[in-house]
Amino acid sequence: MRIGLGLEMGGTIEAVVTRAKDLAATGVSSLWSSQIFGWDTLTALAVVGREVPDITLGTAVIPVHPRHPTVMAAQALTVQAATGGRLALGIGLSHQMVVEGMWGFSFDRPARYMEEYLSILMPMLAGEQVSFQGEVLAANTLGPPETEGATAPPVLVAALGPVMLGIAARMASGTITWMVGLNTLADHIVPTITSAAYKAGRPAPQVVVTLPVCVTNDPEAARERAGRIFSVYGQLPSYRAMLDREGAAGPPDVAIVGTEEEVAAVIARLADAGATEFSAVAYGTPEEVRRTFALLGTLA
Repeated sequence: MRIGLGLEMGGTIEAVVTRAKDLAATGVSSLWSSQIFGWDTLTALAVVGREVPDITLGTAVIPVHPRHPTVMAAQALTVQAATGGRLALGIGLSHQMVVEGMWGFSFDRPARYMEEYLSILMPMLAGEQVSFQGEVLAANTLGPPETEGATAPPVLVAALGPVMLGIAARMASGTITWMVGLNTLADHIVPTITSAAYKAGRPAPQVVVTLPVCVTNDPEAARERAGRIFSVYGQLPSYRAMLDREGAAGPPDVAIVGTEEEVAAVIARLADAGATEFSAVAYGTPEEVRRTFALLGTLA
């Protein structure tokens, strides 16, 4: 199982690049950044990739509604060209409150939206001309993308329910999860997506797991801090469903917290459960974060 770290996009672009260099120096295999409400993550990763060599740069994740799949394909292929083919493109549906309340798009039939999105995105990433008319999306390109030298990145779909996991298995390279606990990973995520890929005649899917991590000697305080930092994820319906399946009251119950030995043991169990890559979102005091970075670099 590959080991990665979350790359925060806060501060100036220069600060993001410096942070990426420091994280890459730990020895991890990948850095993962989300798209929230600040810098454009794909653009920033293109800059980072020119400064930080020999490490995978992933998005975890880019919401699909604000970017037509032809635009997403152009951006992703640009990052591929700029970084020498080191992008892992994680995409997701976001949440109804964001899609409708912030962007003004309809969140009706989200699984259909993702399926049609991938029907356009995947051939474009492969350098093909696209003519597609779906129920919610359409695209008619004049020819193949003019992106000489860029190769298609792996596409990971944020998927939690069986329908979305099936779409990820049939149409993409795999899935990327957030706030999914060990038992849910082993009993639901991995078997569901693996079975769907097998039935579709597809390769074994990638399963990238992201969770909060804090290496500490004070687990009670660390879990209390996790409850404050990650509280919103216990309220969003898709994550709430996974926490309920896990039997978790909230994000603190799926955060990986403890000494170096305890954290390493849980991460090893994630690999046993079928995760192909683990990305840690480190949090805590400066000393706890330092210890977390050091451990993840050692495990990598």
